[in-house]
Amino acid sequence: MSDELLEIGDRIVGLARAGEQVEVVVGRSRSTEVRVYDGEVESLSSATSAGVGVRVVSGHRQGFAYAGSLDPEVLADTLADARDNAGFATEDAFLGLAEPDGVPVPELDLYREGLAALPTERKIELAAELERAVRAADRRISGVDAADYADALAEGCVVTSTGIRTSSRESSCYISASCLASDGDDTQTGFGFSVGRLPEDLDISVAAGDAARRATRLLGATKPSGGRFTIVLDPFVTAQLIGIIGSTFSGEAVLKGRSLFADRLGEEVGAGAITLVDDPTNPLAYTAGETDGEGLASRRNVLIDAGVLQKFVHNAYSARRAGTTSTANAVRGFKSTPGVGCRALSLVPGTQSQDELLASVGDGVLISSVSGLHSGVNPVSGDFSTGAEGLRITGGALGEPLREFTIASTLQRMLLDVAAVGADLEWLPMSAAGVSLVVRDVTVSGA
Repeated sequence: MSDELLEIGDRIVGLARAGEQVEVVVGRSRSTEVRVYDGEVESLSSATSAGVGVRVVSGHRQGFAYAGSLDPEVLADTLADARDNAGFATEDAFLGLAEPDGVPVPELDLYREGLAALPTERKIELAAELERAVRAADRRISGVDAADYADALAEGCVVTSTGIRTSSRESSCYISASCLASDGDDTQTGFGFSVGRLPEDLDISVAAGDAARRATRLLGATKPSGGRFTIVLDPFVTAQLIGIIGSTFSGEAVLKGRSLFADRLGEEVGAGAITLVDDPTNPLAYTAGETDGEGLASRRNVLIDAGVLQKFVHNAYSARRAGTTSTANAVRGFKSTPGVGCRALSLVPGTQSQDELLASVGDGVLISSVSGLHSGVNPVSGDFSTGAEGLRITGGALGEPLREFTIASTLQRMLLDVAAVGADLEWLPMSAAGVSLVVRDVTVSGA
């Protein structure tokens, strides 16, 4: 079906006038979400979308327009609207479309035809099976708040008058569960999930087991006393933290003075154990893709290498302003112009399991979940303070459960205080992977 989308792009780009750059982004997607509660379907939604976005650059002015239709008459009107909008725009010498840079588009196996043929009844069964598995995982499970199945199939293309003509398609699915565990008057929550590109990739036992374990192990939790501790971040927490850190590597944020790492290229910004990469060419990444939002070939970008800051990520516009080249980090849909962002972040894993990391820590706190992370982290100053819950680490083993406490530091300090990176790399339904992370000297505030 991508050939059909490319033909639409070719048709519009063929209408480019002399001295005018035209970019066409065509997208089409289908998604399903199912939620089961108490054995019955609580909600089911299925959505399809298709549309085109047209960007015109002329005389250092840019105009953009989009339409949620692929009707030929609508396409012509969208190009006309983009041209009109360019006439009202402000001149900017750095404006211009991306151009081919010679990097070959990787061939990634990201699409599964079987997902498109999966009947809705089977999707409902998967969510119901997950709910039953959570309830059966432990006698203390008192309820399942949600048992969900979700999937998406997407295809798109980018065609430009500057010579870019690329297309891609992906499929993805996941299951997730949220449950309650009770012991007397004490109730705790837990969650679990599994991701893949086909339902056969999903592991119901893992998702159910993780949800039950996360809930039951916090029963009887108390507030800890305050102090400075070595903490171990659970992979899911690390993924959330890495996602926030990744936003500070945006070339757009750097140019606007909104990055705590601006002007620090080549400096040591983390411990030697920290190597942070953005690699959408890794097919294991949930957000992997063959091209970026401007049609440039995806590539592996090393942002921090053994603690040293190596590069920021750019789209074509931010790269021109910074006097460098695009890193193929344009992010967008057909309804918007390109932004800049990391696409598939991960830390290069170490060699130790979480149990081995706990043993090496001796005494500390395992952080199993955090709350209010995005509001508790300032990506400009790096100040970090968020609510958390987890378990005490005593003598290298997990001990009593803890809740209603905060952890505080700065992103700069935390990166420098990383003592070890675990081997348990886990790809999650987000743009960052998780891994256990040992961080020393973090302030814990509780009772």
